Amino acid sequence: MAKAKPDSNQTDLTEFLLLGFGELEDWQLLLFLLFLLIYMVTMVGNILIVVLVVIDRHLHTPMYFFLGNLSCLEICYSSNILPMMLANLLNGGRKPISATGCMIQYYFFGFLAASECYLLAAMSYDRYVAICNPLLYATHMNSKVCLQLIAGSWICGSLAINITIYLMHQLRFCGPNQINHFFCDFNPILRLSCSDTRMTKLLTTFLAAVCSLPPFLLTLATYVYIVSTIMRIPSVTGRQKAFSTCSSHLIVVSIFYGTIMIVYMLPKTEALRDLNKVFSLFYTVLTPLFNPLIYSLRNREVKEAFRKIVAKWCVF
Repeated sequence: MAKAKPDSNQTDLTEFLLLGFGELEDWQLLLFLLFLLIYMVTMVGNILIVVLVVIDRHLHTPMYFFLGNLSCLEICYSSNILPMMLANLLNGGRKPISATGCMIQYYFFGFLAASECYLLAAMSYDRYVAICNPLLYATHMNSKVCLQLIAGSWICGSLAINITIYLMHQLRFCGPNQINHFFCDFNPILRLSCSDTRMTKLLTTFLAAVCSLPPFLLTLATYVYIVSTIMRIPSVTGRQKAFSTCSSHLIVVSIFYGTIMIVYMLPKTEALRDLNKVFSLFYTVLTPLFNPLIYSLRNREVKEAFRKIVAKWCVF
């Protein structure tokens, strides 16, 4: 849909069309069932992590406090992307979305993705203190510090996206209205603008670098120190035990940052557009699914808490 402007021959779009995976016409039902299963497992897994962290007193530690917050973030992240994708698949890849709805979806995507960068950095700092300075862990990672790190993650995540959304609201969209993606992302939206987007791209790239580079470099630096500290532990058993406390987080960080860098550093060409869409699935759909699975399958305390709650329910 479009709305005519009285002082111009052009019209402003009020509705976009998300193409999603419309080119895979014969696979729409199978993809719908697959992503529906992924969404259900993601929600159950992350909600279970939150419930375990809240009710089990043995998990009332900084590491699990951060993990519970990460699961809350992943619940919101998945609910922002997957329901629209599922509706799109049911409509054969021709799901319309209002311009306002598209901006709202992009806002929450950007806000949650940036917050996750800072939250993963906070979790890596927690592991750094636990492994490299264990005697100072209780004082350095007290409840006040943990709350400040969590609040800082959410606040920092909102700063850049607020400015980006303001810049995007200054743009005009007058056709075409087809977004060749399964959600409203920055570059696919900007391709539809009939305004000059060079300044918006430049400022947004700068903001993205300012907001994502510091937490990434902090995460990288902490793991350099963590690995060097672990390698100096004389016993093999000690090294394995120390590495097991941060291996789950390292896997999550690698998947999250690895796929984001691939998507946003690949050339924005027509030939690679479908490949970008596939890689986008990793950090928007599969990372929220992997997080509870990785932390629960590789973590003895989480598995023990789960066994205890199942035993209580069975007795009840």
